[in-house]
Amino acid sequence: MAKEMKDLQKRWHSMLETVNSNSHVVAFMNSRLGQYLDRHPFVALSLLVFMAVSAVPVAFFLIFAIFTSVIACIGVIILEGFVVSLGGVTLLCVLGGLGVVSLAVSGVLSVSYVALTTMLKYWSGPNCQSKKEAANGFSLLQNSSSASVEPDANKTE
Repeated sequence: MAKEMKDLQKRWHSMLETVNSNSHVVAFMNSRLGQYLDRHPFVALSLLVFMAVSAVPVAFFLIFAIFTSVIACIGVIILEGFVVSLGGVTLLCVLGGLGVVSLAVSGVLSVSYVALTTMLKYWSGPNCQSKKEAANGFSLLQNSSSASVEPDANKTE
């Protein structure tokens, strides 16, 4: 048993030598905080126990924070995808409806144009002179009226 204790003591001293020879540990021990903790071992032990005990809750909190952040990002991505898809479908429906309305309005305007021009053609056709007749100085009307007057003149003679 004594041999095992001496072996364990050698390992402990070699580990302490390794820790104490580390440049970061030497720099810390030369600082004001390191010298204060070296002079007050109860405060150093309390601080060490507090850090060891608080590591588990801090780790759980960090895991929880990271997990909720990842879930929130995934949720936002899914929600954004849903909203964009819903907006796309809505836009498609609105554009389809506008296409149908534009075809209906175009059809009504085309039918109205054809009906109006046909009605104007029949309504003003026989009563009005054409532009060509107006430019010729009513030659067609004069010829027809002189032709109708001549047979009457022949009859009376």
